Amino acid sequence: MKTYEEAIRDAARLISAAKYLIAFTGAGISVESGIPPFRGEQGLWSIYDPEHFEISYFISHPEECWATLKKIFYERFEKASPNEAHNVLSRLEKHGLLKAVITQNIDNLHRRAGSTNVVEYHGSSRELVCLECKKHYEVDPILINKPQMRCSCGGLLKPDFVFFGEEIPQKALQAVWCETAKTDLMLIIGTTGEIFPASQIPIEAKCSGAKLVEINVEPSNYSDGITDIYLEGKASEVLKDLEDNIELQI
Repeated sequence: MKTYEEAIRDAARLISAAKYLIAFTGAGISVESGIPPFRGEQGLWSIYDPEHFEISYFISHPEECWATLKKIFYERFEKASPNEAHNVLSRLEKHGLLKAVITQNIDNLHRRAGSTNVVEYHGSSRELVCLECKKHYEVDPILINKPQMRCSCGGLLKPDFVFFGEEIPQKALQAVWCETAKTDLMLIIGTTGEIFPASQIPIEAKCSGAKLVEINVEPSNYSDGITDIYLEGKASEVLKDLEDNIELQI
């Protein structure tokens, strides 16, 4: 079995030689920014009722759900900043190595770190959308602190991310299909591969001929099956080690 250092060097060589490198990220990349995952013992579902994220329940109980949404996404999330993992991916893009980030996260940290080609598979908390006229609003303190979260047309506003019971937006699906069809190397970072249909994205990349380098604190559903190189550790630490070794390869 290869040592961590050997695996890092092998992964760095793959990244340096890749023609179209993309990253696929999950909740684990944002944990170091102070954003807890939704699932698990320390997850948000252990504190807040996940029913508040069911689209049918949201429509019938908007004030109750909005009280929860504001606590999580517009108080807790707004205090978070990109960590070194987000920053490394942004720098890899600036150097022309990383072509795109596909993220399951709705926290906007990749964009705040400077990444520009970001596919937000589940949407983002930075915008609201009217359920009636479909008008979008950029989130700001005045808007988010209104007692009634209503559009100018009178329709109910919701965060522009996917609730339980909603489908993945076609625009995101098409963008993911395009990126996975082109990639020859995917970085899987901070995701267990348990959330469908997002869990299928690395599988699609693998079927298109891509190699997979996985970074996780513990093995995922991909590790023993489709992952080519598994790097165990915190995303920020492993990505910094990769960045340092990539510079030696260039």
